[in-house]
Amino acid sequence: EKLPPIVSAGAGATAGLDRGAKGQISTFSSFISAISPKKEAAENRSSPAHLVFPNIKNVRDQPPICLDVRQKQRVSMDASSSEMKAPVLPEPILPIQPKTMKDFQEDVEKVKSSGDWKAVHDFYLTTFDSFPELNAAFKKDATASFNTIEDSGINAKFVNAVYDTLLNTPQDIQKTVLKGIINSLLREWKGPRTKDDLRAYFILLQNPQFNNTSTYVIYAHLLRQIATLVEADHHFLVHWFKKLSQKRFKQLVERLLQFISLRLFPAKPEEFPPITKCSWWIPSAAKVLALLNTANNLVHLPLIPYTDFYNSTLDHIDLMEEYHTWQNFGNSHRFSFCQYPFVISIAAKKIIIQRDSEQQMINIARQSLVDKVSRRQRPDMNMLFLNMKVRRTHLVSDSLDELTRKRADLKKKLKVTFVGEAGLDMGGLTKEWFLLLIRQIFHPDYGMFTYHKDSHCHWFSSFKCDNYSEFRLVGILMGLAVYNSITLDIRFPPCCYKKLLSPPIIPSDQNIPVGICSVTVDDLCQIMPELAHGLSELLSHEGNVEEDFYSTFQVFQEEFGIIKSYNLKPGGDKISVTNQNRKEYVQLYTDFLLNKSIYKQFAAFYYGFHSVCASNALMLLRPEEVEILVCGSPDLDMHALQRSTQYDGYAKTDLTIKYFWDVVLGFPLDLQKKLLHFTTGSDRVPVGGMADLNFKISKNETSTNWLPVAHTCFNQLCLPPYKSKKDLKQKLIIGISNSEGFGLE
Repeated sequence: EKLPPIVSAGAGATAGLDRGAKGQISTFSSFISAISPKKEAAENRSSPAHLVFPNIKNVRDQPPICLDVRQKQRVSMDASSSEMKAPVLPEPILPIQPKTMKDFQEDVEKVKSSGDWKAVHDFYLTTFDSFPELNAAFKKDATASFNTIEDSGINAKFVNAVYDTLLNTPQDIQKTVLKGIINSLLREWKGPRTKDDLRAYFILLQNPQFNNTSTYVIYAHLLRQIATLVEADHHFLVHWFKKLSQKRFKQLVERLLQFISLRLFPAKPEEFPPITKCSWWIPSAAKVLALLNTANNLVHLPLIPYTDFYNSTLDHIDLMEEYHTWQNFGNSHRFSFCQYPFVISIAAKKIIIQRDSEQQMINIARQSLVDKVSRRQRPDMNMLFLNMKVRRTHLVSDSLDELTRKRADLKKKLKVTFVGEAGLDMGGLTKEWFLLLIRQIFHPDYGMFTYHKDSHCHWFSSFKCDNYSEFRLVGILMGLAVYNSITLDIRFPPCCYKKLLSPPIIPSDQNIPVGICSVTVDDLCQIMPELAHGLSELLSHEGNVEEDFYSTFQVFQEEFGIIKSYNLKPGGDKISVTNQNRKEYVQLYTDFLLNKSIYKQFAAFYYGFHSVCASNALMLLRPEEVEILVCGSPDLDMHALQRSTQYDGYAKTDLTIKYFWDVVLGFPLDLQKKLLHFTTGSDRVPVGGMADLNFKISKNETSTNWLPVAHTCFNQLCLPPYKSKKDLKQKLIIGISNSEGFGLE
């Protein structure tokens, strides 16, 4: 049966995603009859479990379950105002707790010797009969209200023990539990939910029976009821979720991801109602996943990696249709996975960004062609590309001049020519241009960036200057790299990418600051670990901070040999740092170093990047994902490269190839990186892994005295048929260590 209406405080409660819901009546009712026990409940039960079917005339559609990532008004779950908190309702009087955890475990132990499940069956029958019974069984103290977000009041160990045992019980007990859940979900709600109701949802969501596809109809209705709770109730659930153990939390996430995958691609389609008749299943699951994702992000050390929320099944759906649906109907009730970007893998997001970039390139090139024709001018193929002509000896200045003059062409396909060289750019010259330019710009002598040895990363120089155009150039380079699917060897800290997405789209109001984000000592530790450690010591100091540290709200920086002072707040040089204001001091100091002191430099960098990557697709990305798209991964798996390598003129069983892999797999990391750079133009691994390199080894029918040759535009290594491993190793090391420059003979 379709469930009775849920009273929602949200607007539009009657608008829904229940398209074609009529077809569901027979499905759910037949499911109920299939799992109902043949015998009545225990005779001495005062309120036997029976199925209640609502009057279908009273049924209304459920409110839409839809989050739009473009709506930046999302309220932080840990910063909800007091007005948002759910009103504290009087809790109903709970039934007497049937058994303690010790009693339950003793009953389970008795089953092993007697084989009699009656006591265990009665426990499950009673406990899962209703929400009050669930609370009576699992609440730590039935008389306490537990109305705080920090403590759900649930005996987690008891819940885990009951669920771990459930899967090993006879089928009639498992069916009894499902019947009780159905009764609970069919209860007609009047008014807001109590905290006991939320506790019941929290307990039921952890039921491992929902791993089985035969329970998905019940699971879907449970998910919808949780998804359509008011925001204040979600606030409690999120904070309770984050207190789960890593194992149980991961199980919840995996169960929901599997539910979505099997609803999209069912192994047995006849198991489920047609997707048109239950279109709310996936949106409900996605909303509950969003609550879990929020909980994971609230924890200082996330319970699971953000990549564990990826659903690789989505790599096989029409991603661009999802993207365009989100673009066109983002503020409506039309569901798209792009509203929940945390479930989309980085590989899938890269496809979306690439196709969006390609479409923008085509549109720009087409407009250039139309403009030429409309002016009765002869079209030139070069007009379809961003053509860069640079000299190696003046690489930075020439590149800056070219990009400044051709700002209108930034979204065309990039082609690079080195003046005086005969190389044709089929991709290899572009890769080398990026590599050499980045290497020069980030050199310490250039003064734009400071390299921090402790953290092995670069950070923006705070030196003031009249022109920040070169910082804009670096931003353009990063944007062009993403736009043209090139990986760069740039070592920025994660904080940089967080700032780059603040905001993810250039604001229309030029007065709105960009590249400013909330920062903490943890962010500073990724760049300047020693300074961050000193500030942490200040925060934890147990003595008198004012007397022991003798500091004020003033900081000093060296600029071109001159020491300059800056007040962290008005009159800061006269305000001492004390035990009472030290948190404010640390926050202002961190904000000064990572935001204020480099604002102009980073703003130029930000505008440069977004002048190329002006795409809503960036809103789908986490800062960590932007870093991977820009830089690729530094982790090399040469065994994976060996498995995916193609051969031309060689077979993988040939002696020369065996020598090659014996040598390469024995190389230290720096030589492996040089080999990768020699053959592909970059020493980083793209998003899709080594297989995405399409690496090829071709036979070079030349003298074995020759060195190996590489075609970086095709990721191809031309290898002469060396007769010994020693000879191959010697020639290969010479080749990959002296590989800069292009030429044709």
